[in-house]
Amino acid sequence: MAASPISSDITPRLALANISKRYASVLANREVSLTVAPSEIHAVLGENGAGKSTLMKIIYGSVKPDAGTVVFDGTPVHIKNPQQARALGISMVFQHFSLFDTLTVAQNVWLGLDKSLSLAQVTERITAKASEYGLDMDPLRPVHTLSVGEMQRVEIIRALLGEPRLLILDEPTSVLTPQAVDKLFVVLQKLAAQGCSILYISHKLHEIRALCTACTVLRGGKVTGVCNPQNESNASLSRLMIGAEPPALAHREVVAGEVVLQVKNLSLACADPFGMALSEVSLQVRGGQVLGIAGVSGNGQKELLQALSGEDTRAPLHTVQVLGQDVGHWGPQPRRALGLQFVPEERLGRGAVPSLSLAHNLLLSQRQPSACIRLPALKEQAQAVIARFQVKASGPMALAQSLSGGNLQKFIVGREIGGAGAGAPKLLIVSQPTWGVDVGAAAQIRGAILALRDAGCAVLVVSEELDELFELSDVLQVIAKGRLSPPVARADASVAQIGEWMSGLWDASAQVAHA
Repeated sequence: MAASPISSDITPRLALANISKRYASVLANREVSLTVAPSEIHAVLGENGAGKSTLMKIIYGSVKPDAGTVVFDGTPVHIKNPQQARALGISMVFQHFSLFDTLTVAQNVWLGLDKSLSLAQVTERITAKASEYGLDMDPLRPVHTLSVGEMQRVEIIRALLGEPRLLILDEPTSVLTPQAVDKLFVVLQKLAAQGCSILYISHKLHEIRALCTACTVLRGGKVTGVCNPQNESNASLSRLMIGAEPPALAHREVVAGEVVLQVKNLSLACADPFGMALSEVSLQVRGGQVLGIAGVSGNGQKELLQALSGEDTRAPLHTVQVLGQDVGHWGPQPRRALGLQFVPEERLGRGAVPSLSLAHNLLLSQRQPSACIRLPALKEQAQAVIARFQVKASGPMALAQSLSGGNLQKFIVGREIGGAGAGAPKLLIVSQPTWGVDVGAAAQIRGAILALRDAGCAVLVVSEELDELFELSDVLQVIAKGRLSPPVARADASVAQIGEWMSGLWDASAQVAHA
């Protein structure tokens, strides 16, 4: 399991020795040592809460270690803040984005760069870098109009503009399509060939095996293994990471029931100048059925989900029906009262209030709000979600912002699946259900979704991971440029077909099929 050691005559780009960091009662990192060579793409692997993100933040200067040493390009350094890290040539793309919603893409990028550059020059460089690496981006768009996938591109472009010597990527492909992942890998391999070292955090084991030549495995804050992932299998990496292989999903055939969600020819103009208009969108989801919607980020997923959840009430009343009720003008609360539960793609800010406890965050999904907050009952419900989904948190009163991204995702999904004490949902709408969670947790979340479906719940899943959609869905549709493709049974669909449809080419495909 040992990776090839770095030659003694090569100065490591980064060398960590005995790094430790404690948060109150949690020991996030325990005497962690790690070495990265120049031009090396080095994976850091571990389950949610294993200490990966804390370790990366120490390297980037946003967290100070309690003990240990950091050596960069042969020189011991004490990185006090991200500005010093960037001056050394260290860039980082966080799992949770650090962008100002009210500023444009160019303004956000400009804030982190040398102020000797004008905003106009930065705008030009963004356009050039986006074109060079195939990362489509309009530098003049306000960040609040971007989807999560588009925000990810902004963070990557910002990091690349710093011409890094060490690039840290925390779950960079969690909201990217397979085509976009392929393009990103070309970018990363090109950067490595030019001398840049890359620290790569991902729970997607096939990505790590395809991209990385070294891997350090963390479990419970400690290094438990070092290997070359190209010599490993997904199963052996899973055993290193979580001590076991994730259970196989049981996707059994069931007879779909009555229509629970019906959307009929829904057209909506853009709510903002950079949004995506919806055009004659039609879909239906029956009880005991999972409808999966694929698509490249920014093609109308956000607008469709807002119309379905009740955040956008501009839809004509009859165009959206839940359990036979016309709900187009209804807000989120009356839709929840019908049995709709909703998991948005943004964890912090929409899925959870960062500064509130996990117990208080349960109030976001209550179907029948009460004027009286019963904290003991909320704490009991939160503890049940924590236990069922093995959420690593100090308890039900832990602040949402204190959890790792994957653990917060498990809590939010568990909260919605459990109905916040009001029983199981009749309709579950979930966006990016396993974004940033480890392989064991992803299998658990997907298993819980299928169990809901087997119990008669109607489920709509929006995801940019095709493998996930093929695992979960009974029926697939694709959204592109605000339009929705015809439905296709999962058994009749292929990854190639869905990938082609993601460019909006289903009309041409249908003509060929009928020729």
